[in-house]
Amino acid sequence: MTGSTEMIPIELNRIRDVLQAALVEDIGSGDVTSRATIPETATAIARYTTKQPLVVSGISVIAEIVRMVDPNLNFRNLCADGDFVETAIALAEMHGSARSILAVERVTLNLLQRMCGIATMTRHYVDRVRGTKALVIDTRKTAPGLRLLDKYAVSCGGGTNHRMGLFDAVLIKNNHLAFHKSLSDTVAEARRNLASSMKIEVEVASLDQLDEAIHAKADVILLDNFTPAQTRHAVIQCGGRVPLESSGGITLDNIRDYAVAGVDRISVGALTHSVVAADIHLRVNPS
Repeated sequence: MTGSTEMIPIELNRIRDVLQAALVEDIGSGDVTSRATIPETATAIARYTTKQPLVVSGISVIAEIVRMVDPNLNFRNLCADGDFVETAIALAEMHGSARSILAVERVTLNLLQRMCGIATMTRHYVDRVRGTKALVIDTRKTAPGLRLLDKYAVSCGGGTNHRMGLFDAVLIKNNHLAFHKSLSDTVAEARRNLASSMKIEVEVASLDQLDEAIHAKADVILLDNFTPAQTRHAVIQCGGRVPLESSGGITLDNIRDYAVAGVDRISVGALTHSVVAADIHLRVNPS
């Protein structure tokens, strides 16, 4: 998913263990309340309905959870991931065993609300930079175990996925630079130890370091905690020789300032580390 701007369908086989762990955590040995109050033969119809405008993400995920708990539940999606919908819109519905529906209620809502929240916030950031060349990209600041889901939700909102983890892209930061005499030495050492196809991104904290990274032939340069004014100087100094990324302190209020300054991409940790769950409820009715 590194560098992807497309909304690639999520690979469900890669997240089943996470979904199973969530179900075990919540259901455990069984829903004692439903067993005590709802007949085993009772059926219901339930709809996931929005209580706010949002960008949809996670429909295929909740469908998989429903299948895992009870393959006999009839699940139907009414919207697609990536859609923008208004308040009071049904996203999906299911029909079948009332006990099974109530068993999946909390886990499906938790993930759906989180993913729609990420997608919706991402769309706000993407809208702020519209008309510029800047891409809004995510980071590794995700909930442990939920990175695939979090990053998929970013893509549903129109954002771009950066590296999935430490294994699929190189980003040399100050903690790596501390073990070498210079930035140039660090990049040279990395080149010697990496496949020629592996791109190297380098974090810089000053315009002097920017010059050094350009001359070291970094493939991408990350401007760490630059102000918008410093970013404009960096863009001029770079002169289009290397793609530039802004990072650090990016908010909805200032992201357009960085985009207008001329950077190629802007990373926003808040997309996934400060998630506001979307307001969605599951209305269950006997059938």
